Amino acid sequence: MAADSALAGFLNERARFKSWTIDRLRMTDIDYQGHINNAVHPVLYTSGRHDFIQRYLRPCVAQTDMFALVKITIEYLKEMRYPGDVEVGTLIRRLGGSSITLGQGMFNEDRCVAVAESVMVLLDPVTRRAKPWPAAAAAQLAPLMIAPASA
Repeated sequence: MAADSALAGFLNERARFKSWTIDRLRMTDIDYQGHINNAVHPVLYTSGRHDFIQRYLRPCVAQTDMFALVKITIEYLKEMRYPGDVEVGTLIRRLGGSSITLGQGMFNEDRCVAVAESVMVLLDPVTRRAKPWPAAAAAQLAPLMIAPASA
């Protein structure tokens, strides 16, 4: 399990998140050690990012615009066990010219079990190249942007 890091120390606090996605852990998520397999975490984070994109980012861009995941970092903090639910909180850490950095915290049984940071790029659907955010996007997304003081 990961030691305390700046990422974990920031994203492990439930109160930072305004956007939540809830998933049910499945029996098929169990690995040979009896806990939820680490390969399941990226899938759960994907659900959280998808919900966040549909709810908050999609209204800021053209319906045909696309998002590409270009980087993800996951820190595993605690084990999860079946059965149960998992809550994934998502927030914006940074909005770049054509990219967005999302922070996510994964919570199970009121404990933070993992944190993640991902970078997504807004793409033009025709050229499949990065395109800038619309001018109004920064103002629309500002309430969801939370960055640590030391970042």
